[in-house]
Amino acid sequence: MKATEVPEISGAYLFEPTPHTDERGFFCRTFDADVVRSVGIDPAAFVQDSVSRSVRGVLRGLHLRSGAGEAKLVRCSYGEIFDVVVDLRPDSPTYLGRAFFELSGEKQATVYVPAGCAHGFQSLTETSDVSYRIDRPHDPAEDVTIAFDDPDLAVPWPLPAASMSARDRKAPSLAEVLKRREG
Repeated sequence: MKATEVPEISGAYLFEPTPHTDERGFFCRTFDADVVRSVGIDPAAFVQDSVSRSVRGVLRGLHLRSGAGEAKLVRCSYGEIFDVVVDLRPDSPTYLGRAFFELSGEKQATVYVPAGCAHGFQSLTETSDVSYRIDRPHDPAEDVTIAFDDPDLAVPWPLPAASMSARDRKAPSLAEVLKRREG
């Protein structure tokens, strides 16, 4: 497994496994504590695993947590997604930086999203399963959502948004979210 720093987001990493393929399919390690530790991330910090299933065009995000934030490992275990990370840490050297990834079940790469960054994705295939490993228990009271189509972020979503939650549809702009955080 190889860890590569994401230049657009300070502290973010892309973990790429080495699949072993044969006539049966493939096998690969999707998490390796030693590799995670080698880039300064505590593998024992992750306390919850979750999975979402989406159909083509579904858009989820952009989400982050208030308070201490939430670091997460995100992997598309089946299908393919367009994945987005936005740095919203005011003291970060990559503040407001954006990074885009195509994650797929075929490649099994994982993105490490540091606490304080927003995350979202869009399903590119008829079905996509996304696995999340987060570093603190989820508390819905801390959920923050930013408009997926905010012009200040100009995320190049590859498909029209076929479906999204009511919360995501009604999300405030980035400017509104930043104003609330300051106040």
